[in-house]
Amino acid sequence: MLINQELLFSYGGEVATFNTKEYIFEENQTPRYYHQIISGDVKLNHVSEDGKELIQSIHTVGDSVCELLLFIDEKYPVNAVTISECTVMKVAKPDFLTMLNDHRDVSENVHKYISYRLYEKFVMMQNIAANSADTRVRGILKYFKNYSKDQSPYSYEVKLTRQQLASVTGLRVETVIRSLKKLEKEKLITIEKGKVYY
Repeated sequence: MLINQELLFSYGGEVATFNTKEYIFEENQTPRYYHQIISGDVKLNHVSEDGKELIQSIHTVGDSVCELLLFIDEKYPVNAVTISECTVMKVAKPDFLTMLNDHRDVSENVHKYISYRLYEKFVMMQNIAANSADTRVRGILKYFKNYSKDQSPYSYEVKLTRQQLASVTGLRVETVIRSLKKLEKEKLITIEKGKVYY
């Protein structure tokens, strides 16, 4: 966990539960809470005018969601949507800022976390800028596997659907499927019963 749950409770933290495909917050809302995931997965996305979804990032247990916006007066530029059933700890913005003021070590950890997420965003942007679809798909698989303790071949089960992989990479679903088949022929991934292992 980024921040100890007991500490969050002591600053007014509340637990909220969400079903799959439920919004934690929506684009253009004003940030009022710090959100930390206790269980489940959350995607940050944007839907274009023509209805195409672009997934900005995916967060899991222990991650916080868009905490950086609590430090500036801007509205959410993305939606936070649950990918699975999800439990989230939320702390009101004023209480969260007081907690950071009272606990310098926690404040430093939050700033490191924000810095690391910004670094990841740069890596993702470089990956998406690649011309080759195969490079994009391989890059996103590598990005997500980096969070896994086991780095051996085929040890990481990709939890994203083909559609979600397309939304993260900015590719069409058909292109993602072709790239996955090519990566399988190159023995970089295995596909068993529709599940991808990298």
